[in-house]
This record gives sequence, C-alpha cells and structure tokens, in this order.
Amino acid sequence: MNDDFGYVDDLVPGIRWDAKYATWDNFTGLPVDGYFANRIVGTPALCTALVSAQEKAESLGFGLLLWDGYRPQRAVDSFLHWSTQPEDGRTKSRHYPNIDRAEMFAKGYVAAKSGHTRGSTVDLTLFHLTTGERADMGGDHDLMDPVSHHGAPGITPLATANRHHLRSIMEACGFGSYDSEWWHYTLKAEPYPDTYFDFPIT
Repeated sequence: MNDDFGYVDDLVPGIRWDAKYATWDNFTGLPVDGYFANRIVGTPALCTALVSAQEKAESLGFGLLLWDGYRPQRAVDSFLHWSTQPEDGRTKSRHYPNIDRAEMFAKGYVAAKSGHTRGSTVDLTLFHLTTGERADMGGDHDLMDPVSHHGAPGITPLATANRHHLRSIMEACGFGSYDSEWWHYTLKAEPYPDTYFDFPIT
C-alpha cells in the first residue's frame, strides 16, 4: 500500500466498516477490481477528521459505519466498463431502479475521476450505539435516485433528521457534502486534491 495512506480501522479505533466494493453487495453485483481485502483505506488527514466525527456522533448516541474510502482508479475504470455492458437486471431494482446503467455517469452518481481515488472521501452512515442497528436514512448506499439527494422529499421525518445529524457531524469536522448522495463526504482540506491513485487495497 502507498506509504502516505493507512487502514482506517487502525487509525480510527472502534470504527465499523463494510467495504461494499470488496464484496458482491454493490451495484455491479461483483467484487470490484482493486479491492482485494474488506478494509477501508484513506489518508492520515482523513482518519484524523474521522476521529473527530466519531466523537461527535457518539455524543448524539451514534457510531459511524463506513462503506468506502480510497478507491483505486482501476475500480473506477471497471465501473465505466460495466456501464457499457448489457443490462442483466441483477442489481437494478435495488441500486438504479429508475435509470439505465449508462446514465449513472451523466447524472453524477458515478464519476470517471472520483474524489475517492484521491484518498480523502468516504461513504458512510450512522448506527445506534444502544442497539448496533443502522439509522434510518430513507434509502441505502448507492441508491442512484433522487430520493438519495440531500433535501429529498418523500422520506420520513426520522430519516430526514438522521441525514441532518450525519451532515452536521461531518461538516463540523471539515467535510463537504455531495448534493446527490447523502452518504458521500470529502475532506475540504484534502492533501492530494489533484492526484488520482491506483494502488490496490490488499
């Protein structure tokens, strides 16, 4: 692994994670190229900010659950290739029910040059410390639909409040949100704003 990066679970004690792209549980329906271990990787600056975010979440009765951090460029390239393949329907109803897979890039749900590849972006949610259950966010990770946008109408007041909690926590710790995905946050003072890395996660 690149010497300027680290495993988030080593640098943020107590963090929970489930690296979706290392599993079959993602919009492609397969483990993604470059993810050879179910661990989250990021810059030390990202991890320092996540320590603060975790402390703020705990004060509200929540913990943080990470789904993705650093993403190799080869993984992004595999998303591009996947988007050109014929539709098989395996993940459509869960992840992109109202668009064609080829539209993911045009609509901004997947990027050919991803902030994740710079090492200081995370996909995450909240869970309740008392039960360990995930907080209701009105939709799951990588649901590529307007319901995933910040301020989306039609979700419950509880889900709206939980999205607000997550956004408040992350923004207070130096992260910027992304309008189309309630789970996606990028460190504003990221150390490599113009570098897209491609080392695998092992």
